[in-house]
Amino acid sequence: MQETGLKAVRSPSLERSPLVIGHRGAPSYRPEHTRASYELAIDLGADLIEPDLVLTRDLHLVARHENELSRSTDVATHPEFADRRRTQEVDGEELTGWFAEDFTLAELRTLGAVERTPGMRPMNTAYDGRYGVLTFAEVVEVARSRSTSGRVVRVQAELKSPSWYAAQGMPMVELVAAELRRMGAARQGGSVVVQAFDPAALRALHADLGPDGCKLVQLIEEEGVQDALVTPSGLREISTYAQGIAPHKGRILLHGADGGLVGVSDLITQAHRAGLTVEPWTLRPENVFLPAHLRRGGDPRGLGDAQTEARLLFALGVDGVITDAPETAYRARSELSAAAMAPVRPRI
Repeated sequence: MQETGLKAVRSPSLERSPLVIGHRGAPSYRPEHTRASYELAIDLGADLIEPDLVLTRDLHLVARHENELSRSTDVATHPEFADRRRTQEVDGEELTGWFAEDFTLAELRTLGAVERTPGMRPMNTAYDGRYGVLTFAEVVEVARSRSTSGRVVRVQAELKSPSWYAAQGMPMVELVAAELRRMGAARQGGSVVVQAFDPAALRALHADLGPDGCKLVQLIEEEGVQDALVTPSGLREISTYAQGIAPHKGRILLHGADGGLVGVSDLITQAHRAGLTVEPWTLRPENVFLPAHLRRGGDPRGLGDAQTEARLLFALGVDGVITDAPETAYRARSELSAAAMAPVRPRI
């Protein structure tokens, strides 16, 4: 913790809503999807930690941003796996590298996790190779082991490419449902929330788990093919199989071509009318990811005012934010909570 200059959150005294969701842990400070990243996210105030799930050849669910492994692990340095490098199409994109579904869990255990964006976050490379690949169950155990009677930490797991996996004969949705039941996390209010961009996968999981199943969240891209999901009728349709949406933050905070903030949408209001929670993604502290007026200095990798962006989203009424730097959202929430509790001075 000393190298970040950040303090752990030990006993939060404010209401647990809106939520702070640690995107892949705390990847602003540690390589994503590692135990260190998840644990640091909890220390920095995250209410939930967010793993992405892919499948191994022997059908284990593991935490990786994508099934191609060369950017997030040291697989390329393992000569014993050199012959597994190949090219394939995943969700319409041609990729070359090493793929999780070509490895058993035992083989993945021999790999070290590395920083996936070393150009953006070079300091994180100091942790390359220190941590391994975690299973879904191990991520849930991290959250459970760090929970207390006064502070419950949960997991918000994203299913990566579930329909693509199904087409390969790998039934991700069925495997997730079975694992949730095995962990005792298949019910509302349990330790796991599940999200996906794929409506069909969420519908299938809803049908499997039933109306009392764990909370499901529909992820929504910034723009394009999922535009219909954010219409009033689309939101009502989502409410038949999910309890929340997680839209790209640009669906709420509207930007011009120069990156300047030009307005806000009514998506939060419309989603709440449909009975859905709203948790936008992904808040990141670097200038390149922030609105122009919140950038500080000329370095795209430099840190801007991410806390103000989080404060704005909270003020607009979101139910949570998904963030790479949980402490910025935690502080923003604390500021708003303190302001709401401040006594009103009578005017004389």
